[in-house]
Amino acid sequence: MNSVAGDVDVRIAALADRLSAAGDLTRPEWRRAIHQAPRHLFAPDRAWCVADGPGEGHAIDRAADPDTWWDGVYADAAVITQVRDGDGDPATGQGPWTSSLSAPGPVAAFLELLAPRDHDRVLEIGTGTGWTAALLTARLGPGRVTSVEVDEEVAKQAAANLAAAGFVPALVTGDGAEGAPEGAPYDRVHVTCGVTTVPYAWVEQTRPGGVLVLPWMPEFAGGHKTRLTVTGDGRAVGGFHGSVSYMMLRAQRGRGVPAPGDGTESGTRLDPRTVTGDSDGADVAIAGMLPDVLGVERTTVDGRYALVLADTAGTSTATCEHRPGAREHLVRQSGDRRLWDEVAAAYLRWVSWGSPGRERFGLTVGPEGQQVWRDDPANVLTAA
Repeated sequence: MNSVAGDVDVRIAALADRLSAAGDLTRPEWRRAIHQAPRHLFAPDRAWCVADGPGEGHAIDRAADPDTWWDGVYADAAVITQVRDGDGDPATGQGPWTSSLSAPGPVAAFLELLAPRDHDRVLEIGTGTGWTAALLTARLGPGRVTSVEVDEEVAKQAAANLAAAGFVPALVTGDGAEGAPEGAPYDRVHVTCGVTTVPYAWVEQTRPGGVLVLPWMPEFAGGHKTRLTVTGDGRAVGGFHGSVSYMMLRAQRGRGVPAPGDGTESGTRLDPRTVTGDSDGADVAIAGMLPDVLGVERTTVDGRYALVLADTAGTSTATCEHRPGAREHLVRQSGDRRLWDEVAAAYLRWVSWGSPGRERFGLTVGPEGQQVWRDDPANVLTAA
């Protein structure tokens, strides 16, 4: 074994140890897969590295600074490989991030949540660099993985990466929202991009008893690791397993929260930081009751916390601004709806249930759409 290969083995083992210590990697088959599909084979020579957690992003350049490049590739960090759908230099970190080599922690956590069996066939949505398709192929063997990528240039590079690494999953270039019906039915669906609405095609293309794992990223607040099981009546039912943030499926990219209008002013004793701070359950409940309300946290020009709201129809906006030491916090609402009032009512309704945690909620996806429920799929959340 030469020194370069030995150094790679040491880096892979150290990464696996860190993932194990964090609780993201517990199964020996995935540890073996990480060794069989070395991550550096899927990393570009120049990119932007972003830790999965606190920390500033930084450029990595294999030619100019190989040590930093290797450290970044084998850190628990996302490597941004594309910005502005290819119209920009990812190594600058500037512009909307549109494709990446995902951070190993979330990758391992989702693969363990997927839990494919030896005989399973897997549909992956979002090939990206090809690394997760390689990990799945290392785990399951040839002929069992189909991966779909919407971006032609990203798909070409993934195919080259996979071939160079010795893996040959079936690769499809197309809209991931449509799945890959020509290869259906699948036993598992592994999604590497965020979705607000789970495409029903994924359920249709999965066998009864099959599993889908995906980053569910509703309009309100953050995202959630989600595991759904397909039933015998054409639905998929399941729950949430922690927080996550992924780039969105291109077909579901949002327009973002617009600048709020002036509107009417009022006060509230409910601290907006409480509404978003009680995120382990409150965020899912609010998203379920108000699926068309976007909510993001902002800092005002004078450094104050604000919760900014808008509806997906574009008719209404609201802001609740924290006022330190004040008896009430400032609310501004404009448009057809009183969005702060709706969000506050949904939050207090969650409180009235005893502030149930995320594990008490679930998601059902069927031909008629999707629904969030509490404790039982029959107990569907609706607006107050």
